[in-house]
Amino acid sequence: MCGIAGFVGPGGLADLRRMMSALEHRGPDGAGTYHDPNASVFLGHRRLAIIDPGGGAQPMWNAEGSIGVVFNGEIYNHVELRRKLERRGHQFRTDHSDTEVLIHGYAEWGESLPEKLNGMFAFCIYDRTRARLFLARDRFGEKPLFYSQQGGLFSFASELTSIAQHSHFSSQIRRRSLQKLLAYGFLPAPNAILENCEKLPGGSWLTVDVRSGAIHAHRYWQFRLEPEHGWRDRPESTLVEELRELLFEAVRRRMNADVPLGLFLSGGIDSSAVLAAATKFRAAEDLQSFTLGFTEASFDESRPARRVADAFGVRNSIDWLELETARQQAPDILSRLDEPSCDPSVLPTHLLSRFTRQSVTVALSGDGGDELFAGYDPFSALAPARIYNAFVPRPLHSILRAATNRLPVSTRNMSLDFKLRRTLAGLSYPPELWNPVWLAPVDPEFMRDLFEEPLTPEELYSEALDVWSANGEQALIDRSLEFYTNFYLQDGILTKVDRATMLASLESRAVFLDNDLVDFCRRLPHRFKMRSGKRKYLLKKALEGLLPQDIIGRAKKGFGIPTASWLKSMPTNPPLDPVPGVRMDRVASAWSDHRNGSADNRMFLWSWLSVQSFGRLTRDYATPAATAPPSLLPVSAGSVG
Repeated sequence: MCGIAGFVGPGGLADLRRMMSALEHRGPDGAGTYHDPNASVFLGHRRLAIIDPGGGAQPMWNAEGSIGVVFNGEIYNHVELRRKLERRGHQFRTDHSDTEVLIHGYAEWGESLPEKLNGMFAFCIYDRTRARLFLARDRFGEKPLFYSQQGGLFSFASELTSIAQHSHFSSQIRRRSLQKLLAYGFLPAPNAILENCEKLPGGSWLTVDVRSGAIHAHRYWQFRLEPEHGWRDRPESTLVEELRELLFEAVRRRMNADVPLGLFLSGGIDSSAVLAAATKFRAAEDLQSFTLGFTEASFDESRPARRVADAFGVRNSIDWLELETARQQAPDILSRLDEPSCDPSVLPTHLLSRFTRQSVTVALSGDGGDELFAGYDPFSALAPARIYNAFVPRPLHSILRAATNRLPVSTRNMSLDFKLRRTLAGLSYPPELWNPVWLAPVDPEFMRDLFEEPLTPEELYSEALDVWSANGEQALIDRSLEFYTNFYLQDGILTKVDRATMLASLESRAVFLDNDLVDFCRRLPHRFKMRSGKRKYLLKKALEGLLPQDIIGRAKKGFGIPTASWLKSMPTNPPLDPVPGVRMDRVASAWSDHRNGSADNRMFLWSWLSVQSFGRLTRDYATPAATAPPSLLPVSAGSVG
């Protein structure tokens, strides 16, 4: 796992060094830079050494010095691809670096290279012969990649704060993106929070003509459900066995590392499945699992996690979260996330990552299981929501919503009053907006009061509506699965995990996002994902006999923190730095209403804390400190190979 950055156009090595310095936490094991003085191309790389620590330094070049790459991520099928390329005459110089596969793979397959890769990646290839850059991102966007085209400067990096270090870059918070951030709870690609910047969507590549500056973007893959009708007649036992084998293979691929490896373990079904599969390839005494325990019972999952670890004889290390300590650390962590985060679970995710990094460098996770197998609560709400929407008249709905808003506010994790308010807020809109509004820190009604020039619901959720309308023949559950997988997973969960883990210089690997496992899920009819109200139906069937039955039957519990109670006193003085376009009196009222107990504004206020932290971090973006001392990085100027 690493950080990458670079640019074409005005600027110099001091700019590149500042950009690289901003990525040091992503790659503490080494750094390398390259400058082509004939083309004003600059490439930089910060390394967290995982595969072939002795031979994987970057930028890496082919023998002729015509193709070079900076790369962030892991290619899980690099051994198979290397053999295929060697059979076609390619000669490798490293022992087993997955980075070198990208160089030879590009020479062999060109723009088709990303389609061959099973992994998580963001990379930039410099093709000196064709005078162009080729940037690509993995299917789900597990690894971040931002870019900016401003005047004669094209720049890219793993994080926005790296791009912002260039002396010719100037920007400010994009008002439209801020509204979308609060409407979704995350920023769907290609939106970025800063003007003049974009996020390359997952499953996309981008070319840059070094001479003209022309850019061309292409989407090579997007998650789409294509249920196989013939599978309805296949024996369930056959599907169960196929799923189990795909899960085992996905774990096997992700256990390849030249550094210590462990597992995140929450006691939920997804991380427990990963642990069960891992014991097929490594002795239990050689595995380590890591859990974050909460002193607040309604948030704690340490007991079931320990139950799973004990069932397999795997060592389980628990770090107990002292809520007061975590509360004190929250402002500092929010200020280091690169983008505003509306998800409070970024805090415990980072604290768990920091604890895990004390023992290992790589951790396997169960991220993606809920999106692929309908694991979230809203999937259970779809059927009753459809009935409610058909038979409850609007006037009665308004009365019910008003009554629910008068219920006493609970600060417990996923309390009944919280769920009711969220559910009825979503049902105030048509079905195509249920899912995004259910997730929203701020619903469109409040947005109209919060912003001086508010977007309409159709503008706020344009990305989700495009995907929804493209699949008009699908069942409601399938369209919801596509929303969660294309948006919430990619731009919410995976972004959170990347930032939280990389702040601790820890690599996280999402087992369920293996290409073959995902393709199986895309073809799987939804009745195998949710049946008679039972979520994750087939996955649970596949885990019978592998996991304790009480773990398989456990109700899902989110990885949350008690933000509702924290925000009654944290921070002492609510942050109210003016943000252009925002009615600050409405923000002040939201703080007041939450603290006096008349409203539950936890989601908005946490998001606001993060926006304010980001605003303070980026206040000087319009006039970067070009005289900041550069870090001491090695540089090669035009000499490659």
